Amino acid sequence: MTKTVLVIGHVWPEPSTTAAGGRMLQLLEAFLGFGYQVSFACSASKTEYSKSLSEIGVKEEFIELNNPSFDAFIENLGPDIVLFDRFMVEEQFGWRVAEFAPQAIRILNTEDLHSLRKAREEAIKDGIEFNLGQWKTHPLTLREIASIYRCDVSLMVSTFEMDILLEQLHIPKNLLFCLPLMMEVPSNPKINDWPSFEERQHFITFGNGKHAPNVDSIKILKEEIWPLIKKLLPVAEIHIYGAYLPQMVQEMHNPKLGFHVDGWEENLDKALRNSRVLLAPIQFGAGIKGKLLEAMRNGTPSVTTSIGAEGMHGNFPWNGSIENDRKAFANKAVQLYQNKLKWEKSQTHGIQLLRAFFDKEKLQKSLVDLIDNLEKQLVEHREQNFIGRLLQHQTLNSTKYMAKWIEAKNKHQG
Repeated sequence: MTKTVLVIGHVWPEPSTTAAGGRMLQLLEAFLGFGYQVSFACSASKTEYSKSLSEIGVKEEFIELNNPSFDAFIENLGPDIVLFDRFMVEEQFGWRVAEFAPQAIRILNTEDLHSLRKAREEAIKDGIEFNLGQWKTHPLTLREIASIYRCDVSLMVSTFEMDILLEQLHIPKNLLFCLPLMMEVPSNPKINDWPSFEERQHFITFGNGKHAPNVDSIKILKEEIWPLIKKLLPVAEIHIYGAYLPQMVQEMHNPKLGFHVDGWEENLDKALRNSRVLLAPIQFGAGIKGKLLEAMRNGTPSVTTSIGAEGMHGNFPWNGSIENDRKAFANKAVQLYQNKLKWEKSQTHGIQLLRAFFDKEKLQKSLVDLIDNLEKQLVEHREQNFIGRLLQHQTLNSTKYMAKWIEAKNKHQG
């Protein structure tokens, strides 16, 4: 009998606009490749960038928040695995899954630690230096960690985030599983077809305009870094791509200064392959930065910050340079842009990183092994997770009755 996976999405995946959308598509394709029947359910509305999941063999389901129709839906489906896309979704639907599909393995796809990203953003706004103590005491951290405990396992994309959960909060290791973004490592023939150093020109950056770290990064480029680069490279240009870019970013468009805000680009791979260097002065955020991986996958070296490269390279050299100081960042960008030898060595480092940490085939094999082990010892696994059982009893009961109160209120208003 074919096994079933239900993915409950925070939003409908947009792999062409966000790294999170790309990550979700990777997971869906992995489960399809394992032979599962896959359903994707979501309460959000689709957008013009939403991927048609039915085209890849995934059944699409629209669900409602705080509605008992979901209970009948999941009980009838009887999934073997339920994957929650981010902790907010687990908060909304976790108790219903536990009650009406108790046999299902519950997996949390974190994308990144939202609490870490939020705590860092607040530190920047308050003009203070961030430390992990601020994250540990943040209200969002309590919610996110409770969700991790309530699930059978949580998928972590970043080795840094995996480490701080283990070392700072002492979360049991068997509740966490490091599964970085799963990338197709370019073959040697494809690498040989990449445009050379001489055939590429200009700088590039991209990102979804709804993601605060991206907007902040573009602002830093425009106001602080690009003027320094432009002094040293008068004819250079930078091209900024992304969906949902806000008005303040669109108004930065200034061709006379070589600063081009080009908006959404359908063929981003081509734009990356024709660019010489990617710039990503990321001040805050969490997880794995998809733009940096896409740059590696297209042979484009990058200059980023320590937060940008966080959890991505272990002890391996970076695919370019890592700099937090604005002036040093600009100087490293110019050096990388002008020095062919350094540029080619950086490109090679990017390929090494993809092979070492992000190889799709290796990571999919590790995911299969994880699921097999959970299936064989799910009862024992859950018995060992006392805090998880405690939270299921306490927190989810309160969530359940709040949801039922909202249901009753909606019926009365209807």
